Amino acid sequence: MGFFFDGHNDSLTREDHADFVGGREGGQLDLPRMAAAGMRGGIFAVFIRNPETADWRPALSKRPGGAGPAPELDHAYASAASTTAAGRLLAMERAGAVRLGRTIADVDAAAAGGPPVAVLHLEGAEAIDADLESLDLWYAAGLRSVGPVWSRPNAFGHGVRFRYPSTPDIGPGLTAAGKELARRCAELGIVFDLAHMNEAGFWDAAALEAGPLVVSHAGVHAICPNSRCLTDAQIDAVGATGGLVGIVYAPAFLRPDGRNQPADTPLALIVRHARYVADRIGVEHVALGSDFDGTEVPDALGDVTGVPRLLEEFAKHGFTSEEIEAIAWGNWRRVLARCWGER
Repeated sequence: MGFFFDGHNDSLTREDHADFVGGREGGQLDLPRMAAAGMRGGIFAVFIRNPETADWRPALSKRPGGAGPAPELDHAYASAASTTAAGRLLAMERAGAVRLGRTIADVDAAAAGGPPVAVLHLEGAEAIDADLESLDLWYAAGLRSVGPVWSRPNAFGHGVRFRYPSTPDIGPGLTAAGKELARRCAELGIVFDLAHMNEAGFWDAAALEAGPLVVSHAGVHAICPNSRCLTDAQIDAVGATGGLVGIVYAPAFLRPDGRNQPADTPLALIVRHARYVADRIGVEHVALGSDFDGTEVPDALGDVTGVPRLLEEFAKHGFTSEEIEAIAWGNWRRVLARCWGER
């Protein structure tokens, strides 16, 4: 097949986003490198950092005890910043550089060789008011995936704090507004992404039975006991609903020692997490979820142009070509179609 879909990146909200179309010196993802790598689609996150800090990424040192909770974002600030970031993606579509993923036909068009498909995602729903009056406007603008929380609290729930070693059972779950957001997303056809949700919130979402459970970028807790990784029970629930787990590339969520050491984190460790999920609930529930431009990645990968090497690593560890095609594209396509109410 030779192409792939990636379940999460933060490129829209990097400081050097202006060079995304033509190519940029830094970062891990831009359109020229996507084309070179065979990345024909992905979920493009709008992530808004806290204004009082210059560091837009979470602390990944993973000291024992972990980082404390990030402060809540002001809704007005988040709404303005998110609208600006989403506008960048719409401008790229207008220029013909990408195709916004509004329907599964858009995904299929990218697979057929059209412009790469970009699915608009809110990583943390602070831009949406608690009464959800703005959700329909966001949907009309192309929003097709929502993570109710990043790793901080908001009106919809409590994101899991970064801790190692720790279970994801940190804090209360979805609020009443968060549960209503999950229901409305299911009605509209918007993915409800649980990547940064704590364990209580995960089970709150599961109890709603509002569609497949999707975790766009995470690791396996049995391999790396980090709070951002999924327990066996959570993985089983994802499989039972027909959902998927996008395997993240962040060393701190992959390594058994929880350390952020890109230099000596092998690609085989990403495959190990994927194999664990595949053996437990089936390969049809495994996908790619890099977190490019939102985290450091193994030096052996480097940036998006290293993904073909990663897919070769899957083959070296016994995945068949059909299984790799499913992980690289088909599984995301199936789950997006189901969440969006299409075939």
